[in-house]
Amino acid sequence: MKSALKSAFANEMAAARAAEATSDMALAKHHLERAHILGQRRYWTHVQTHFRMLLLARKQGDRSEARGQLVRLIGAGPFHLAGWVPVGNTGGADVSATRPMPIPADLQAHLEGHSLRNGLILRAVLVAAVIAAYLLVVR
Repeated sequence: MKSALKSAFANEMAAARAAEATSDMALAKHHLERAHILGQRRYWTHVQTHFRMLLLARKQGDRSEARGQLVRLIGAGPFHLAGWVPVGNTGGADVSATRPMPIPADLQAHLEGHSLRNGLILRAVLVAAVIAAYLLVVR
């Protein structure tokens, strides 16, 4: 992750925590959605945002959002392995997990030139190696 992108992601996550600390849950969700847009191309940052969204939903008692975040946490891995992430998706359960969305203008510069597909061959080789190792151990 480029340092400017990493900083922007960290800033959005910090702003979400600060908003949550002052009980401004709508603002916390807004910043988590922005963090999701910035972090969805990296597996770990993608999972982090969904986990924080899950915690926020639980804190609010929003069962529908919490269920949606659990589904997204489970689905993040396979989608990353396949090299497919809906660009600009805000990550909330109130939108389709497969729907691409426009990227806010102030976030676009951080995402230029980055493609999840760049590492697709490496991911495919790693998955094949894990499956081969598993099959060797099972037999």
